[in-house]
Amino acid sequence: MTKIKVEKQRTEQKISFHNVKEKLQIPYAVLCELTHRCPLSCPYCSNPVELEMKSREIDTETWKKALSEAVKIGILQAHFSGGEPTSRKDLEELVQHASSIGLYTNLITSGVLINEERLKKLYDAGLDHVQVSFQDTDPENSNRIAGYKGHEKKLHTAKLIRKVGLPLTVNAVMHRQNLHNLKSMIDMAVELDAERLEVAQVQYYGWALKNQTAFLPTREQLDTATEIVEEARIRLKGVLAIDYVVPDYYARKPKSCMGGWGRQFLNISPAGKVLPCHAAESLDFLNFDNIKDNSLSWIWEHSESFNRFRGTSWMPEPCQSCDRKEIDWGGCRCQAFALTGDQNATDPTCELSPYRHVLDEPLANVGKEDIPDFIYRKIKVQRNIN
Repeated sequence: MTKIKVEKQRTEQKISFHNVKEKLQIPYAVLCELTHRCPLSCPYCSNPVELEMKSREIDTETWKKALSEAVKIGILQAHFSGGEPTSRKDLEELVQHASSIGLYTNLITSGVLINEERLKKLYDAGLDHVQVSFQDTDPENSNRIAGYKGHEKKLHTAKLIRKVGLPLTVNAVMHRQNLHNLKSMIDMAVELDAERLEVAQVQYYGWALKNQTAFLPTREQLDTATEIVEEARIRLKGVLAIDYVVPDYYARKPKSCMGGWGRQFLNISPAGKVLPCHAAESLDFLNFDNIKDNSLSWIWEHSESFNRFRGTSWMPEPCQSCDRKEIDWGGCRCQAFALTGDQNATDPTCELSPYRHVLDEPLANVGKEDIPDFIYRKIKVQRNIN
């Protein structure tokens, strides 16, 4: 409860840096991508197309230094992710350090490499929460999507998480090939005694863009899913909190991606690059500073990458004249660049974007074409988990 109270107080604060015209919010969270190694081969993986090798991962002391610097600039939460973060042998040490300096700690995992003994060690180290991803409730389809036979292990791990006393979030990545099981996914989250369910439909950048046709749901599927979620939110109020993210392509207004570029969030890659969002390395025209070379506070305040799309001065029309420009902040930079090749493009998911037409073809064809096979990563760096 102490951390939650502190979080509520500090998220209302703002910090002003002398070289930035506008006041900068304190970033509320840091996503620590400890590794890109993972036994799964999910065809919607949010990691960069080019994964970092184990040999390039920053060491334990560098991670601890980064976490300490995060606290100094006011960050409240540390989310340990990957790849598969449990493939790092120093995970307990990093969790213990983060907890000891006052950070709320969350583990984002596939759940396939961990056992009860290690969960107990993480609990004793101060871990506050665990989030487990599920590809489907149907074991065969779940294993097919993941490219790995891990569904039963995921269920077992979720039960162990609750057994050792840790809160659980079920992360359900939904799309054209599993939305028919959304009701059973909600039921499964309740059966697993999860506190929260994230119904997160696939977003199309990075590796997921290669599988756009295989994942993009029909409008009918989306409307049905929305009805299911809204009914479940009412029925399960006080039992299960449900977050719901729809595919951007069907939107009329873009989402405020990560609360706005360089405003609330930062990400540290396995090699130590500091990013404004987990997909930012897809913007190959930007150079990202490394935690090994500069402090986290300097990067947050001064780096070219964080200031490139911060605020509104970079915006073209129609964003510049839009009354929503400080609401959606021009939409997702990674998605806009991936779909248009224009560094400053208004996110095509906005109905006013001059690039809106790039969505016409995928939306017109969805449901009319045969579902293609998934394109999985061919490189094996993610399977080197030792």
